[in-house]
Amino acid sequence: MAAAIEIRGLAKRYGAVEALAGIDLEVRRGEFFGLLGPNGAGKTTLISILAGLARADAGSARVLGHDVVADYRAARRVLGVVPQELVFDPFFTVRETLVMQSGYYGLRRNDDWIDEVMAHLDLTGKANANMRTLSGGMKRRVLVAQALVHRPPVIVLDEPTAGVDVELRQGLWEFVRRLNRDGHTVVLTTHYIEEAELLCDRIAMLKAGRVVALDATADLIRRFHALYLRVRLAQALPDDLARRAVERGEGERYTFKLDDYAEVEATLARLRAAGGRILELELVQPDLEEVFVQIMREG
Repeated sequence: MAAAIEIRGLAKRYGAVEALAGIDLEVRRGEFFGLLGPNGAGKTTLISILAGLARADAGSARVLGHDVVADYRAARRVLGVVPQELVFDPFFTVRETLVMQSGYYGLRRNDDWIDEVMAHLDLTGKANANMRTLSGGMKRRVLVAQALVHRPPVIVLDEPTAGVDVELRQGLWEFVRRLNRDGHTVVLTTHYIEEAELLCDRIAMLKAGRVVALDATADLIRRFHALYLRVRLAQALPDDLARRAVERGEGERYTFKLDDYAEVEATLARLRAAGGRILELELVQPDLEEVFVQIMREG
């Protein structure tokens, strides 16, 4: 069975800028996959090649086994893309926009699904509003609806919640989770790292057109992130033990870096043996945002 997305040796240059440097990547069917990276990492270029908006200089990309160049009609039909930019026709209402989008895919009696998509994205009340009268957040909702209107088995969301209020963000993710549970493959790019940590089964991190990390979300966190034990003591520690702290704050606050959970008790025992009476204690759990920052520095 073909992967949802299969990328082999994908390369793209814009003049002197190497946007993609021979990327290999595979997204499994039914997966919720995260694609993270700083601005300029190559995420949007990769999505543009999948969507047929850009042509790779080398390598290949397939969506459900369909080559995006040689079999572009089939590849477009199984893919829905929410672009990062707000692109819309100012002469149509929301419903007309979605009906027209359905027509691009040869779908005529698609009203029931259009109604359902609008309801989930809180667009029902704006169905007859002209696109140019909508706020930025509302326009982004319409972009999401356009990407979903032909029920694509593979959905790519490029910064879908940028500039969107918290209530819509929660509603959108509830809807997208449901689509994923129903078998749709979802690829997400976002600068909200906590969204990726919460939603994605696996994550690829890009930097300067290269994949610098790829693993299950939980495994990425475990592999790249140490634990931190933060304590506030009743008195100062001896200098030899205080030097082991990676951070020392006011009021005899110390932060110790631990490699794993097994070091917690040993560290606390050393503090007690040094006469340190613990007033506050906090074990800082792994966090994908810190992992991301660390990988970008090292990658």
